[in-house]
Amino acid sequence: MTAAQTLLAALLTPLLSAVFIACFLRRRGVLASYLSVAAAAAICAFSFLAIRGLADEGTLRASLDWLHFGDFTASMGFLFDGTSATMLTMVAFVGFLIHLFSLGYMADDKARGRFFGGLSIFMFSMLGIVLADNLIMIFVFWELVGFSSYMLIGHYLDTDEAAAASKKAFIVNRIGDLGFLVGIAYAYWHFGTTNLEALESAVSLNPGMINTAIAALLMCGFIGKSAQFPLHVWLPDAMAGPTPVSALIHAATMVAAGVYFLIRIAFLFPESVLGWIAILGTSVAVYAGFCAYGQNDIKKILAYSTLSQLGYMSAAFGLGFPGIALFHLITHAFFKALLFLGAGSIIHGCHHEQDIFKMGGIFKKMPITSITFLVGVLALCGVYGLSGFYSKDAILIAAGLQGEVLFILLTGGAFLTAGYMGRLVWIVFFGAPKSDAAAHAHESGLTMLVPLIVLGVLSVVGGWLQIWPEPLGQIIVESQHALHQDQVAYDAMHHTVLIWGSAAWIVGLIGSLFFYGLGAKQDRLETRMQPLYQFLKARLWFDEIYGFYVAKIQQRLAVMLSFLDVFLIKGVIVRGSAGLVGLVGGCTRALHVGNIHAYVYWFLAGLILLWALASSLPL
Repeated sequence: MTAAQTLLAALLTPLLSAVFIACFLRRRGVLASYLSVAAAAAICAFSFLAIRGLADEGTLRASLDWLHFGDFTASMGFLFDGTSATMLTMVAFVGFLIHLFSLGYMADDKARGRFFGGLSIFMFSMLGIVLADNLIMIFVFWELVGFSSYMLIGHYLDTDEAAAASKKAFIVNRIGDLGFLVGIAYAYWHFGTTNLEALESAVSLNPGMINTAIAALLMCGFIGKSAQFPLHVWLPDAMAGPTPVSALIHAATMVAAGVYFLIRIAFLFPESVLGWIAILGTSVAVYAGFCAYGQNDIKKILAYSTLSQLGYMSAAFGLGFPGIALFHLITHAFFKALLFLGAGSIIHGCHHEQDIFKMGGIFKKMPITSITFLVGVLALCGVYGLSGFYSKDAILIAAGLQGEVLFILLTGGAFLTAGYMGRLVWIVFFGAPKSDAAAHAHESGLTMLVPLIVLGVLSVVGGWLQIWPEPLGQIIVESQHALHQDQVAYDAMHHTVLIWGSAAWIVGLIGSLFFYGLGAKQDRLETRMQPLYQFLKARLWFDEIYGFYVAKIQQRLAVMLSFLDVFLIKGVIVRGSAGLVGLVGGCTRALHVGNIHAYVYWFLAGLILLWALASSLPL
């Protein structure tokens, strides 16, 4: 089997799984779940075979014409290089672990056939984005990812929260995707192609072809999918879906697709747009860190953590280091998938309780889940030696080398991260149980614990680039080398980051312990600083502002346009003109009835009319 055939097999396997489940296994959840997990395992196997082929043969290119419109041809093809291989490895392996975890987590769900079918169609969509060689193919699979996300977030059909969350995610992403689609059309008009390699070649030959508008429009897709300002509001609500969905879509893969897309088209961005992306990412990193302190739902705390870390990736890209953005994307996938699955294990063990102030004492009840979760927390905080340390510190070094403001803000974001994660740890895992659900918590089964253990190991070693096989991580190594261009400045900034980065997580964790205490029954921020807590909980009132706009402005504008459509266009112009023609036709038809008496009457009426007109004229 050639490398291209291997990639095609990896892409089509989850599609075939989804089709088979939808057609034959929707009511046979056990078989559907095992088929979906088997498909995910096959994706892993095919991915590793393709990477071996990449190491032997070099970059793989394969394309097939799909649609023809005159001189325009849309194609479907693969561009498999070190960057896509790195992303494919993460998506395939982490996706498989989440599938395996779902066997235990969704065991009692009556609709798990539909759930696992949704996971398979999501994997197909995500692999399409990773392997695509042109913007049109990326957009097609981009929309399929949006559809599968909508389906999986709304899995619990009997709850209003899930229905509203899935609709919100779908609509908000369509806003960003509109700009994305216009950007693709503009790119084709400007460059004459949407092929990624052809675009890069055109830009390298003539840098003057870089267009700010194209970059800004394509960036809209990233803003929607990766939940950046101002389209970030859908991500926390998406926690209404099953926890494995939160891990797969909203931590490891889907929201990271926007960052990966930016990395694939990094050559299209002028410095002015990159600067705005860096500012945007830094703002999100700090904003989401504050918002997490106003949440009591364990999954929503992790959701805001995801927003914050996406901000770090965005900042790294905007600073001109796409490889470091990819590095943090990969390490984040390991420890954030671990944290979400760990939260899922806790929720499952606590009989679906999600309020951290109704937990407590979980460490004694669920030791394996607790230990792996704590490893994820330390990796997220950037503790030395763990995966998050290497990627986050690389971002801080890049920020420090280019300016003090971004460095200070991103370091502050690291402090906030340690603070809200420390708050979660001290309240959930220690002290006495604060509810019957926590008192009767139990450790999860083997299918749920094995993914936690594997992800725990990856959260430790995932940042050790020296253990990555070739050709994975090439772009990451290149970006790391770019940081070393001025070795003296790099060494000084590395020393600064070690000091301040370590201080951020130490002070954050210890400070949260002293402020919240072990196993607190109430949020001390809420009881002691009510105005501040309410401000953080309000999240800058983005949802209220959007709600006001939709209800008071957009809806009223829609009603006015509907009135104009019904009354003016349909009523006056369309139906009025039709009525006028009918009236004229009826009158003229009355002149030709075939009755001689009628003709005599009309003749006399005409004479009288002519006489009246003649009499009115002056002599």
